[in-house]
Amino acid sequence: MRSKDKIAYYYDGDVGGVYFGPNHPMKPHRLCMTHHLVLSYDLHKKMEIYRPHKAYPVELAQFHSADYVEFLHRIKPDTQHLFSNELAKYNLGEDCPVFENLFEFCQIYAGGTIDAARRLNNQLCDIAINWAGGLHHAKKCEASGFCYINDLVLGILELLKHQARVLYIDIDVHHGDGVEEAFYFTDRVMTVSFHKYGDMFFPGTGDVKETGEREGKYYAINVPLKDGIDDTSFTRLFKSIISKVVETYVPGAIVLQCGADSLAGDRLGCFNLSIDGHAECVRFVKKFNLPLLVTGGGGYTKENVARCWAVETGVLLDTELPNEIPENEYIKYFGPEYSLRIPNGHIENLNSKSYLSTIKMQVFENLRCIQHAPGVQMQEVPPDFYIPDFDEDEQNPDERMDQHTQDKHIQRDDEYYEGDHDNDQNMEDV
Repeated sequence: MRSKDKIAYYYDGDVGGVYFGPNHPMKPHRLCMTHHLVLSYDLHKKMEIYRPHKAYPVELAQFHSADYVEFLHRIKPDTQHLFSNELAKYNLGEDCPVFENLFEFCQIYAGGTIDAARRLNNQLCDIAINWAGGLHHAKKCEASGFCYINDLVLGILELLKHQARVLYIDIDVHHGDGVEEAFYFTDRVMTVSFHKYGDMFFPGTGDVKETGEREGKYYAINVPLKDGIDDTSFTRLFKSIISKVVETYVPGAIVLQCGADSLAGDRLGCFNLSIDGHAECVRFVKKFNLPLLVTGGGGYTKENVARCWAVETGVLLDTELPNEIPENEYIKYFGPEYSLRIPNGHIENLNSKSYLSTIKMQVFENLRCIQHAPGVQMQEVPPDFYIPDFDEDEQNPDERMDQHTQDKHIQRDDEYYEGDHDNDQNMEDV
């Protein structure tokens, strides 16, 4: 047992300032709300806070096709009408709109997950958190389900430079299809997704029968659930499956996607999980004492998303948060109770004990088919992703390093948004 976990937390206020457009359910503003709860509970004092670097196009192209990355870089709201063929090709449109600062948004959230993975690789922390990440639907050559760049795949690729095996766990209400697809043919990554399946629910994949192919056969695990699952059923199933997975697969690191749309009352979800139930999964994964990368994901009732990820930050810090929410920039969103608890869900639980037992038995059967802890011939560790060279001596000393570069490794005072230059204080409710 480690004496005390060292936690690195990645945040850049700019991610919370982007706007997907009117009526779009994705509200990045929830990230500012989460951060302010973290600050108001003084959790930042127990972690190292970092501003992530903006991932370079060449880093994003470690998974995504170069032409797709280049198009995301180039496309702007006022020019998109000129590119109707490309928009269709890359699946940009209603679900994945082109908005102001889209590419920078992708660079920041992906940069956070890549930085988190590198920090774990270099053993500079035990747990790394990037609530802006977890955009699990993005594919190699296209956007999908509000996701443009798949930061999780990029983070896992980074971890694979140092780890023989990485375990990916996803508790978003939607199937983690983009991550599963990226690693469907390899035993170096085991993907485990707990999600709603059936009734044409997005993305339509994630049947228990989808288990991987070729070298990856049985290394994709899907736990398809029906509407209304509650804390007791979900956490019992989660713990028994994840225990068996860790025992069988023996991962060197874990990536945990904590999509909060599996909470009761989510605008797009259909489960009955409380924040305590959701957070219990995080607590359980932490107990394995393996290098752990934690991200956000879905979540469309934004005040509940913020509550959930603040509580889960506390869980990772072994800190229980008082139920009464302290005064903060966004306190008005948490009224009238101003408490961390959320109302119970009232969706009928369609997951019978026999259904859940059958799913568990099928998963265990698949796990019995794999050799214990597949070996991998380790090569020389490749370097961290390429960073373009520049000659410091040729630069004007006043311009040598832009503000963002200076900021990226230090905790900033203005990150707490308590002054006149608060980036978010004039934000309307988007």
